[in-house]
Amino acid sequence: MEECKIKNLYNLEETIAKSLLENLMYPWEALPKISDFIKDLGSKLNPEIYEQKGENIWIAKSADIALTAYIKGPVIIGENAEIRHCAFIRGNAIIGNNTVVGNSTELKNVILFNNVQVPHYNYVGDSILGYKAHMGAGSITSNVKSDKKLVIVKNGTQTMETGLKKFGAMIGDNVEVGCNSVLNPGTVIGRNSNIYPLSSVRGVVLANSIYKKQNEIILKR
Repeated sequence: MEECKIKNLYNLEETIAKSLLENLMYPWEALPKISDFIKDLGSKLNPEIYEQKGENIWIAKSADIALTAYIKGPVIIGENAEIRHCAFIRGNAIIGNNTVVGNSTELKNVILFNNVQVPHYNYVGDSILGYKAHMGAGSITSNVKSDKKLVIVKNGTQTMETGLKKFGAMIGDNVEVGCNSVLNPGTVIGRNSNIYPLSSVRGVVLANSIYKKQNEIILKR
């Protein structure tokens, strides 16, 4: 499962959560730790850059927050982030610099690296999105299996137990997810990959791949 390791998915210089992730091997190990990490880090943020706006809510002064957005802590919203009309941030969310959280997009227990875009009708739960990752309109992470069993990451014949009931997707840097795609529980997408619109994605997609449909995944030239 080398391709699933943090070092092969993410540039940690592009997130305020670097100190959380750099001591872990696999990104999903961070999911149960996000809440406490935010609470600890929030009080240490530079008050010239960040303001505390409520209980465990820290928002950069340069961020653009729509009046209709709902924000529940713990949360950190980075510099020049844009939180648009009717965004729904349910807590345990780290939203990076220059990130766009769009209209009717819902976030819960996530780390969004800098320059991430989830701009239109997205659900992102129990997931980590790397630098410049983009989710097309209507694409979502599905974070609970229909049988409610613990999530297992699968890569061909290899499997790895996560011990987690809730696990959406680990999306590497510069990944493009096509419109109305569903990333099923335990999905891991390697850096610089593209997911075709209307895809139902399971398991591991290797870096620099084009996911057309299940069993039709090609490497970029």
